[in-house]
Amino acid sequence: MIQTENFQIRLIEWYRTHQRRLPWRTEPSLYRTVVSELMAQQTQIKTMLPYFERWMQRFPDFEALAIAPQEDVLKHWEGLGYYSRARNLHKLAKAYCAAAPKPSTREAWQALPGIGPYTSAAIASIAFNQPSAVIDGNVVRILARLTKDQRSFKNNGEAVKAFTPLAEEVLNPDRPGDHNQAMMELGATICFKAKPHCSICPVRPHCLSYGLAHVESIPHIQRKATQVVEIHRAWIKVDERILLYRIPETSGQLAGQYELPDLEAIGLAVPEEPSPINKTRSITNRRYKERIHPMLDPQLIDSIPLSKHPLSWVSLDELETLTLSGPHRKWVKELLEQS
Repeated sequence: MIQTENFQIRLIEWYRTHQRRLPWRTEPSLYRTVVSELMAQQTQIKTMLPYFERWMQRFPDFEALAIAPQEDVLKHWEGLGYYSRARNLHKLAKAYCAAAPKPSTREAWQALPGIGPYTSAAIASIAFNQPSAVIDGNVVRILARLTKDQRSFKNNGEAVKAFTPLAEEVLNPDRPGDHNQAMMELGATICFKAKPHCSICPVRPHCLSYGLAHVESIPHIQRKATQVVEIHRAWIKVDERILLYRIPETSGQLAGQYELPDLEAIGLAVPEEPSPINKTRSITNRRYKERIHPMLDPQLIDSIPLSKHPLSWVSLDELETLTLSGPHRKWVKELLEQS
């Protein structure tokens, strides 16, 4: 068993002196907490920091975000991926501004768009000092190692459910927000998946896994097999225009964004010769191999059925105003530099 009070004291004292100076901590507010929590989902802190600063300059509060056009919201999210987070944050701002009374409990926040159990607990504890434990992969890893729990879990959801009672048990009821942030900070900066910094861990005296040769295998969570997806795309540039495909609004995460056209999706045959430009990227457990084929034949370009597909000729001047996924914007930039 974890000696709860001593554990809480060690954790908070370490956090007080070693926490990273992050903008939502140095200038705390409810809005900044909400934005940071949604941005941090599926994104590393160091990656999201410049996006957070830019976001705050454009949308400094719930009201500014609520009245902004969705295209502007998505444009300021460009490059962060998982765009449903931006859409949900936009919807959340509108719901918050319209709400009377304003949400102030974990249950009320969880009823808003894009807010699940983890995020609602984070907001309730950090912004309202309510005793709600947050639990994600970092927290699961810490608790599993502290207790030397060597069970095997089918997925992250099963592990989170298993460790929720313990997370609630060790939560500091007087400083729940700091406790939750300290747990997340510990997982992000010391208790790594691989090569954890056990020698400087502030709660090492409570850790039953300290010194184990196989500490990196705790917790044991089964991972989904990687799926390889191959996509053949067209690079079509005529004069100062390029042809782009606009993803339909009903197509989930990337709805409304522009990307290089998928050859098969627009009815063109994949060339027999190998593509000279090959890119790879990963989204969750899928690894995409993107083959980019420069299309130079004027007759072939003229044969593309523009009216049957959401295809647009985009001028190079207009390109910066459109929202492309991070990888596609990078690839387009590289291709333009080479042309």
